[in-house]
Amino acid sequence: MTRDAFALDRRTFLQAALAAGAAATVAKDLGAAPAPKGLVLEEATIDQLQAGMAEGHWTSEQLVERYLARIAAYDVAGPRLNAVIELNPDAPAIARALDAERKAGKVRGPLHGIPVLIKDNIDTADRMKTTAGSLALADAPAPKQDATAALRLRLAGAVILGKTNLSEWANFRSTHSSSGWSGRGGQTRNPYALDRTPSGSSSGSGVAASASLCAAAVGTETDGSIVSPASACGLVGFKPTVGLVSRAGIIPISHTQDTAGPMARTVRDAAILLGALAGVDPRDPATAQAQVQADYTRFLHIDGLKGARLGVVKNLLGQQPHVDAVIRPALDLLRARGATLVEVELKSAAYEEAEFEVLLCEFKADLNAYLAGRGGAVKDLATLQTFNEARRDVEMPFFGQELVKQALAKGPLTDPAYLKALASCAQARQGITDLLQKEQLQALVGPTSGAPWLIDHVNGDSSSGLSFSTPAAVAGCPHITVPAGFVFGLPVGLSFVAGPWQEAQLLPLAYAFEQVRQARRVPRFRATAEEKA
Repeated sequence: MTRDAFALDRRTFLQAALAAGAAATVAKDLGAAPAPKGLVLEEATIDQLQAGMAEGHWTSEQLVERYLARIAAYDVAGPRLNAVIELNPDAPAIARALDAERKAGKVRGPLHGIPVLIKDNIDTADRMKTTAGSLALADAPAPKQDATAALRLRLAGAVILGKTNLSEWANFRSTHSSSGWSGRGGQTRNPYALDRTPSGSSSGSGVAASASLCAAAVGTETDGSIVSPASACGLVGFKPTVGLVSRAGIIPISHTQDTAGPMARTVRDAAILLGALAGVDPRDPATAQAQVQADYTRFLHIDGLKGARLGVVKNLLGQQPHVDAVIRPALDLLRARGATLVEVELKSAAYEEAEFEVLLCEFKADLNAYLAGRGGAVKDLATLQTFNEARRDVEMPFFGQELVKQALAKGPLTDPAYLKALASCAQARQGITDLLQKEQLQALVGPTSGAPWLIDHVNGDSSSGLSFSTPAAVAGCPHITVPAGFVFGLPVGLSFVAGPWQEAQLLPLAYAFEQVRQARRVPRFRATAEEKA
């Protein structure tokens, strides 16, 4: 065994030991005292957890203990979902302090004492690492300050329970990657069928939220990395307008398209989490024009579809018959609830090449800037490439780093090719805005993506290509996905996309559809997909 392989095994052992230790503590406590009355973590909403604390049925510390035990049972042992890459050793103490605040009469808001998980590319200035799933950052100095998103969660009273696994470097390392795999965290598995992809790159956040390993989770997206795993894991995933949530302290791919956002089991929980994350931040200039709402839950209306005019993206239909069999009845339901549907066409092929050029150029520039500020042995993209080559057995056992090499070959952000591509991508935002205005649409609607494919470390991801993520990602527009149904026991989501800063227009649509459709099912960790559609 190489030194690096030993280091990886040791980290895995420490993670398992921490989880097992927490489980043992909880088991001891449960042996001495009955479980809090009415506490069932599976599918518990933020409001339900909050009500139990307000009524004195349980404390935040007890919630932390029980989520840790659930992680030990389902993530480390049991089906080995492998969604959580690291636990926060300070979580119990943070929960106790928040319980003391509550006892003293101070409640910060709906997230007070609520345990959440965040993706392992979000900086925390504590005893946890921030690595983007790469061993290259496992021994880097701790970040000097929290990412603004993490800080806002703490200020809102959330307990950051730990960090989630992800597709390494947010799935921007290889052209043949396996979603949900990282050198540090291994392979995350879909809780509905363990041999299926959780999709990426916010794989761990999606699986953890779906399997009730936390109340809700935070993911990040450049193109599809929130909405795709949310769809694959039967969740609500909300990619906000770029600039609504600060990216400061988040390991970057692209300052043009990156954003963080909520992943939750209900639209209401996603709205609560979005309210904590959103805000203007001097550390991120993109937030200067952010149109932030004080309370996103006030837009949740059961009749939110009544009178809405929605554009069905017709070129997303007809690609997968089984997906169509879920989506077409969902569209009928929108009509039945009072929406008017008109067919529109929105193709991403016209700017996919430009998007790729922008991402490669910005990945090089933005990651170099992040690594220079972070410090450590891996100082830039070039030394990352060298690190990976020297440790192929643990960092590249299945796929390489083609995207790292392609990014290294790019010039500076003043390069004419980059500027031309950036201008082409800017047309995408205008294209969505023009389409919405021309057809007088409140939003666009269509399938989020295809059904989750088999995990394949030999050939990499085998997605069908059905995806609604790119138009909204390139345009920086808000995009929410809601569970719509199942294909052979595998989740399929329905997406709503609106113009910039129109989160308040998407939430009533998503909420009204969710409340009537009620498509989400509890995952049961089957070995493979069901035999019938």
